[in-house]
Amino acid sequence: MYKIAVLDSTHRREEFSCGNEILDNYLKKQASQDVKRQLSACFVMVDEQNNVKGYYTLSSASIPRENLPLSIAKKLPRNYENPPATLLGRLAIDKSLAGQGAGGSFLAKALERSFHQSKIIGSMAVIVDPIDENATKFYGKFGFLQLDSGKMFLEMKQIAKLVESNK
Repeated sequence: MYKIAVLDSTHRREEFSCGNEILDNYLKKQASQDVKRQLSACFVMVDEQNNVKGYYTLSSASIPRENLPLSIAKKLPRNYENPPATLLGRLAIDKSLAGQGAGGSFLAKALERSFHQSKIIGSMAVIVDPIDENATKFYGKFGFLQLDSGKMFLEMKQIAKLVESNK
């Protein structure tokens, strides 16, 4: 019913509304520029008419070692001050899909893509910076852990288990 693609000029974004003006405006006004500048990759979920029904962005990032839980940090080689990670910068679903499980399914697709990319470019985790308390609760339901910085993360080994269980 929906397909996921890399954002391009054929995708209709005008009617997209997730209920958060910051996320709506990002898709409509800034996402294409960020992609052109190679600051992020933007993936969209579109319907048959190419209307955007959801989007997420991915980019390279790192996690300061001191922000990681001690149980994880102590397993890393000492010379990794800022272990590599993947930033799931934005994730939004159109209000028309609210309450249908689309957010969780779309997150799973973003995590799966991040996992596969981590085999090409090292990444020990996916990090998110929740926009509000609802987003924090959403990510928490999927196993993301809170960092001291306010960001949240999910280790790639946890994501690998999710990917394997969804095959």
